[in-house]
Amino acid sequence: MTSIAQGRAGGIDSTYAWTRLAVSVLLATIGGAGMWAVVVVLPAVQAEFGVDRAAASIPYTATMVGFAAGNVLVGRAIDRVGYWIPALISSLVLCAGFLLASLSTSILTFALAQGVFIGVGTSVIFGPLIADISHWSNRRRGVAVTAAASGNYLAGALWPTLMSYTMESHSWRFTYAAIGIVCLVTMVPLVLMLRRGAPHEAGPGAKASRPVQPVSLSPGALQTLLVIAGFGCCMAMAMPQVHIVAYCMDLGYGVARGADMLSIMLVAGVVSRIGSGFLADRIGAVRTLLLGSVMQGLSLFFYIPFDGLASLYVVSLVFGLSQGGIVPCYAIIVRDYMPAKEAGQRVGIVMMATIFGMAVGGWMSGWIYDLTGSYTAAFLNGIAWNLVNLGAILLLIWKARGSRQAVPA
Repeated sequence: MTSIAQGRAGGIDSTYAWTRLAVSVLLATIGGAGMWAVVVVLPAVQAEFGVDRAAASIPYTATMVGFAAGNVLVGRAIDRVGYWIPALISSLVLCAGFLLASLSTSILTFALAQGVFIGVGTSVIFGPLIADISHWSNRRRGVAVTAAASGNYLAGALWPTLMSYTMESHSWRFTYAAIGIVCLVTMVPLVLMLRRGAPHEAGPGAKASRPVQPVSLSPGALQTLLVIAGFGCCMAMAMPQVHIVAYCMDLGYGVARGADMLSIMLVAGVVSRIGSGFLADRIGAVRTLLLGSVMQGLSLFFYIPFDGLASLYVVSLVFGLSQGGIVPCYAIIVRDYMPAKEAGQRVGIVMMATIFGMAVGGWMSGWIYDLTGSYTAAFLNGIAWNLVNLGAILLLIWKARGSRQAVPA
């Protein structure tokens, strides 16, 4: 009886599981500053160090590379030792990164601080956090995973706006140092609240995890397909998310308007992520992923003809509502089609692919801009990569459908 009561109080789908989710979302919202801060300071860094747009995009790419590597390394660590110890170490690394970046003397040292410290440190609030939360929910796994992933977008909605106002009266260096101190005093206590280990899937009083769904692909082939899909969708996603501030500056609207559009985009992304979680629990994560990808491709096209201030606000809202739920669906697919004991590493690999897509896409958009003098070709490049994503998703749907039809036989 005691074991059963403990399972209900602190196991899968328990009250504690939902409390843990709330703490995780708050942790991700604060720590997510590591992903978005570099986007806001990109114009100021470019001006101070006297580099072109492609070179100014290198720190963002370095951040994404560190973030990608951290998702795999930390994800593998949480499969072995649980979440909180890797999270504590990563949080301290993140705080140190902001302080070091604020003291950088060149674009190279700034990029190193972004990649080695901020990128790796921030990774703990994304793939590893999503994998950890997926262990705590069966009935509403889609909602739980997308809610945890929404912390990243809440950070994108909060931090750029706060930073733009701070940078009006202080330098970007002061702003970076302040973020590092805020992260230190808030993230460490939150991580210590997550010290309880994940529930045993088949232990006394625990609920059994829902079974793995059939698919006519080997685990390696499925992993590869998800990597291709994740890379393609985020190559497309990077164009507006990374360059919207710079795009608005080129059009004469200023940094503040671009930061506002980024915030609107990411607030809409939170709505999209939560909504996608409910939809994934109803129709499945693969079909939800397909819907999001189609909508993302259409909204990318809308950026080309509509470049007025009011139009850009509307298109940014539509883009956010379209793409917010795409990346969390990969984590749900991993849990639906692969063993739970491999969740941290498997989710981390797919998240690494999405992050590399953001990194390369962010740099490539700046490179295309330098070649052409406008962002039109960069938007077309994003649309092309979105078609790669659609192809991978359709192949996965075909393979999953064939497996379900073969099961009765």
